Amino acid sequence: MTTPLRVLLVEDSEDDAMLLVRELSKGGYLPEFQRVDTGAALEAALEHDAWDIIITDHNLPGFSSESALATIKRSELDIPVIIVSGSIGESIAVEAMKNGAHDYIMKDNLARLVPAISRELRETKNRHAHRLAQETIQHLAYHDPLTGLANRHEFDNHLQRSLRTVGNGVQHALLYMDLDQFKIINDTCGHVAGDELLRQLAMLLRAPVRDGDSLARLGGDEFGLLLNQCPLEQALQVGERMLRTIGDFRYVWEDNTFSIGASIGLVMLDDRAQTLSDVMRMADMACYAAKDRGRNRVHVYRADDAELLQRHGEMKWVARLNHALEENRFELFRQRIMPLGDKNEQHCEFLLRMLDERGEHILPGAFIPAAERYNLMPVIDRWVVRNACSFLAQRSASTDCANTELFFINLSGATLSDDKFAAYVTEQIKVHGLSPEIIGFEITETAVIANLSNAMNFIDKVKQLGCRVALDDFGAGLSSFSYLKSIRADYLKIDGSFIKDMLDDPMDHAIVEAINNIGHVVGLQTIAEFVESDATKQRLIKIGVDYAQGNAIQRPNPLFTQLHSHLRSPGT
Repeated sequence: MTTPLRVLLVEDSEDDAMLLVRELSKGGYLPEFQRVDTGAALEAALEHDAWDIIITDHNLPGFSSESALATIKRSELDIPVIIVSGSIGESIAVEAMKNGAHDYIMKDNLARLVPAISRELRETKNRHAHRLAQETIQHLAYHDPLTGLANRHEFDNHLQRSLRTVGNGVQHALLYMDLDQFKIINDTCGHVAGDELLRQLAMLLRAPVRDGDSLARLGGDEFGLLLNQCPLEQALQVGERMLRTIGDFRYVWEDNTFSIGASIGLVMLDDRAQTLSDVMRMADMACYAAKDRGRNRVHVYRADDAELLQRHGEMKWVARLNHALEENRFELFRQRIMPLGDKNEQHCEFLLRMLDERGEHILPGAFIPAAERYNLMPVIDRWVVRNACSFLAQRSASTDCANTELFFINLSGATLSDDKFAAYVTEQIKVHGLSPEIIGFEITETAVIANLSNAMNFIDKVKQLGCRVALDDFGAGLSSFSYLKSIRADYLKIDGSFIKDMLDDPMDHAIVEAINNIGHVVGLQTIAEFVESDATKQRLIKIGVDYAQGNAIQRPNPLFTQLHSHLRSPGT
């Protein structure tokens, strides 16, 4: 079976050219060839046709293989070049290889020609495949694989660059678009139908976008459009045009026809102090306000709207939190609490993270306010207790652990008001076969004071069980010193707002000393939070604080990563 081969012959002798063609035919190739013998003819052949291989003589009248290699290099085409010559010195051949030739063959040894061509064709195919793989990887790094639009990472890069150019009359606009009724299509027809809708819609949205602007799929059914050097009135017009485009779109899947809409949040980038997180947060709130006010509209973010939009944002968090609970999209981290004296006890605190729809971690400061406002904290705290106990049970089953290590779990004020929570804690400890002495609960100073009766009742019950209690963020109000004698706590965690600046602020330093001293007077061990430097740790040792916690001690780590580390190294 013959293999087609497109050959460009740089040869002034027609007889020698035919000799090469016959050699290729004998080797199983079906050559389709063109012979050229000048630089201009070579350039024209490279420009107008595609070639698998180039075979060039070394010496042509007024045209050498060196000139041919230079011409081929300028074309930037990846075509293997083989020099076939009756006389070529070794030094000249080596120089030719440096200039881009892939092999050289003497005319009296043409038996090497076919193997050399076969080898170079394989190498070329491998190079092309490697280059295609690299281009694909590069594309996927910056583009959404479903729609082909820029992805969130690339959109953030564009947004960062635009933010750096704001000022002196330069302003940009950000449109944050969230599709309405998309979930109905997913639920009715399945995710395949939903994906196809997003592909078709992306093509429609891309059409009117200017070359200098950026359209991206930010995740799920959310899109972002960055309009560079665009005033508010023009941005509003673009937003309304996008709404019409989406509203006029009719999506047909099998026997079903769907119409969808969108809610758009518009934020002007006109302040050099704005950050990426600022403008994305503003856009999200504006988008949610558009939904709340009837959908299918553009809502412009304004600073004096912040309080209303914050409430709307929290309501959106409620839906996200419920989905996260249903889909088990929370994760526990842990952070070491290090003794500063001669104690051998090693404690740690469990820290909660939420996983968003893309699997990225969300810090609790983003979702806890909404969870507290809408009474979701008791459910979340139950999740934490259950999963913390599960971790501790696995850990104790797989390692030889000492009961001197204490694991702290944070509780909210709302959970303290749940009269069934103490029973739930007791149940989880028993179900997982744990010793209560290794578990501690952190309750903030403000939560205790706001729910004093409930807090003291809960503390009494878990203390009777054998658990420990720490008063967290102590000193934030400085109104709770009088309660210390009546609260049966074991530890006092000094509020981090005093720790982080204590080296530079004499007042903060004095407050830390006072809290530490009073804690010791009433028999509590003290823990300093937010220890971010060795210098701060050394000062705390000098003051006499018992424990330190913060990034200077250990950054928070995923819980089960550490469990697997224990499994690999039982003695650590």
